[in-house]
Parts: sequence; C-alpha cells; structure tokens
Amino acid sequence: MQTDLKRLAEALIHKAQRAGADQADALAMRGQSVSIDVRGGALEQAERAEGVEIGLRVLIGGRQACVSSSDHSDDAIARMAERAVAMAKEAPVDDYLGLADPDQLTARRDAAGLDLCDHTSEPSPAELQDMALRAEAAALQAKGISQVEAASAAFSRRGLWLAATNGFSGGYGRSTHAISAVAITGEGLGMERDYAAESRVFAADLPPAEDIGALAAERTLARAGSRKPPTGAFPILYDRRVASSLIAHLLGAVNGGAVARGASWLRKAMDEQVLPVGMDLTEDPLRPRYPSSRPFDAEGLATRQRGIIRDGVLREWTLDLATGRKLGLDSTGSAARGLTSAPSPTNSNIRLTPGTATQAELIAGMGRGLVVTSMLGASINGTTGDYSRGAAGFWVENGQIAYPVNECTIAGNLREMLMTLTAANDALPWRAHEVPSLLVQGMTVAGA
Repeated sequence: MQTDLKRLAEALIHKAQRAGADQADALAMRGQSVSIDVRGGALEQAERAEGVEIGLRVLIGGRQACVSSSDHSDDAIARMAERAVAMAKEAPVDDYLGLADPDQLTARRDAAGLDLCDHTSEPSPAELQDMALRAEAAALQAKGISQVEAASAAFSRRGLWLAATNGFSGGYGRSTHAISAVAITGEGLGMERDYAAESRVFAADLPPAEDIGALAAERTLARAGSRKPPTGAFPILYDRRVASSLIAHLLGAVNGGAVARGASWLRKAMDEQVLPVGMDLTEDPLRPRYPSSRPFDAEGLATRQRGIIRDGVLREWTLDLATGRKLGLDSTGSAARGLTSAPSPTNSNIRLTPGTATQAELIAGMGRGLVVTSMLGASINGTTGDYSRGAAGFWVENGQIAYPVNECTIAGNLREMLMTLTAANDALPWRAHEVPSLLVQGMTVAGA
C-alpha cells in the first residue's frame, strides 16, 4: 500500500515541475472504513468506504494553489499539475510561502516505534455488529432507560505519503477502533439523552463494549428531571468531558496563524503568566499508540515534545513555516494539511498538568455553583477572549450535586478565566487532549 502511495505522490511533484512549478508538495492517501449502527437489537445501518485520493500544492514566485482528485491515472495527474500551475499564476503573492530548506527536513521518514497502526486483521462486520449490540444491551439493562438512540462500532485504517520537490518523501499508516452509544430516558418534553464513546489505535486497548453502554445509561439517568439553574456569578467546574474545550481555546490563541493576523487575545502575552503558577501545557506528538501522534509534520519537519506553557508562563507559539517566517521565528514542526488545503499550524497530544484533588473534592469546595458536562453553541471573540456558551450539567448546593440542569448560558473572559483554574486529578489517557476537570472561579451563569 505505501509503495503505491509513494509512487503517486512522487509522480505528482514530478508532473508539477514539468508543468512549470517552482516548488511543489503532494499528499497521497488510501483509506478504508467500516461502521455498523444497531437499534432495537437489530442492524440499523452499515457503511463501508474505501479509496485513494491525491492532493497537490504548487508554488510559483510566492503564489500557491492546491488541487485534489480521486482519479490517480497518469493522465489525471498530468492534468492536475497543469491546472494547479495555472491557478497559482492567478493567486495573490505571499512572500512567506515556500517549502522547507533541505537541511531543515527530518531524517525520519516513517512511524517506526510509534505503533500508530493496528496490523491485525480488520474486524468483520459481524464482529462490529456484535460489539454494538453488546453496548446497546448493556445500556438497556439500566432501569429507566427507555431506548438506545444508537449504538455503533467502527474501524478505519489509512495510509499517507508526503513528497516534495525539496527531497522529502515519507509516509506511514494509522488505524482507529471505536465504540459509542447514545441512551434516552423519559418521553416528550421530559426526554433526556447522553452518550459514551471511546476510540483507540489498537482494538486491544478498547474498553469492553458493555462498559460503554453502561456508562451512556448512567450519564443519561443522571440527567432526568433537568431544569434551569439560578442566574448570577458562580464558580463553574468543567467536567473532564468538556474541560479540553477550554484548553482548545487557549491553543487557538497561541496558534501562529491567529497571532500573525493579530487576531489572538494572547498576541502580546509571550513570556507572560497565562495559567496559574505550577501549570504546564505540553505537547508530545511522539507518544506511542496515541491517536494524533505523528513522526513528522506536513512540511517534512521533525515533530518534538514542546513546553508551550511552563509554570503558567507562555513560552512558545505553535508555528508552521509560513507563520514562523511572518513572526521571525522557526517552525515548531506543527504543520498539518488536507488534500485541498495548504499547511497550517496544529497540535498533537496535548497534556495539562493535573492537580491533586479529586473532582468530588473540588465540588465540595465550590459551595454553590455549576458542574458543566456538555456544551452547545459558542460565541468566542478571538481578539478579546470574551466567551459565551450554552451549557448543561448539574447544580451544586452546599458542596453537593443537587439536581441536573439544562438550557443555561455561561460567560466570562478567557484570559481572566484561565488564571483562576484549579485542576482535578482525573484526566483520562488515550485522548488527543489529556485534560482533567477544571474549576473556574466567578463566571456568569444565565438560567432561570
């Protein structure tokens, strides 16, 4: 499989040069996936997809264009290259664009040692259906669950190859196994639902399907009888299911793309305190068996462990080559790209320093406030950090969960919110963002 992808990617850049490109890089991807949904003890839906797609980026005098195709015949590749070159000639000039210099490229050209792909036999549709049925049955065993909206099991495996005219040529494979369930309690206006889901690179690392179904039921039953919370200023505890969203906003603000545009609420905060003392935010794209690990970035640069925030102080932006050049800095090896898009900065395997207290201990210390377990909608001002989101969860009185809540809005300013964080010790492994429950002081809750 990888040999074919290598041939396609290298053929693309060769044709691009012949068509008149100064520089070019290409991505060839092969993917296969199968998913099974069950409902009411029977098969609801089965899907299978398989194919090869190719993408080409060409650069001519500071201009660039990206094209893609699912046709990878020799004639199609030649036409792609000609079309991309013609498009690039009409694009605006950006003097910061360009491939890496050869001496910037990593010597690593595969994912050896990272265990990113499960090479055991692909699970059969029958095996996936059995897992989904077991998850559904476990959820329905819980008293009070009226139905399981969906229970699913899925598998995917894909390979990619990146080649460029600067001499880079490398690729690797990746696999994903997943189980999920959505349970429902109540009827009509009193209906509540919640879910549980897990995914892993290796099937052997997945929890039992029964555990997924049981957890979906437990979470759903806890939401029965939800009502609006009071309005006012209260502490808010972000459950570990949603706490990573706060860190995602922080990562967006230290992304070189936003910083270079002047559209980040942290654009002037380098070397300033942005998290409480003692908190580190680290990135490690080289964690074996983790979902977003990668041996090199989309520009052929080495990925590495980074301390984005150390002891609460912002130390690094997240940069690709172009944003690094705009800011007068080196790339952090953080470029990602799709078949139809140019590279842009992104993160892999983020970890926030955990605290020492349990979630229950943080709730006990809240007095009166809100535990958020799910969110919907968002109004985030990327320049000022003003924050407003719809939320649901549980109301806390006297340090104990009193009742479930829904249909409320929480608001604050991210810069101020993050400086008040207290972390629990309950972060879960195997996540792209390994973040524990986070307590934030003094946010506004708009409810009843």
